[in-house]
Amino acid sequence: MNIAGKILCDIYKTATKEEMYLYLSRDDGFKRVPDALLNQFGKPVLVTTMLLAATKKLARADVIKVMDDIVRQGFYLQMPPPPIPPTEQL
Repeated sequence: MNIAGKILCDIYKTATKEEMYLYLSRDDGFKRVPDALLNQFGKPVLVTTMLLAATKKLARADVIKVMDDIVRQGFYLQMPPPPIPPTEQL
């Protein structure tokens, strides 16, 4: 995290699983992501670059958790939402 408490973040998707995203610091890139995760994730495709800040809202993740994970472990993995049971789709 930089002095202003913001992270320039690259967000990648995978072709292997819909709605799974990997958030990485632009500064660190993939160097702190475990090989096992990269192997399961498959070929990453850059979706966007975003400046994360505590005041920023994300659609499906808590920005503070995302930033904390990026600082602590080098990445944040956003998993797909659970499937909606067929009875609830009506």
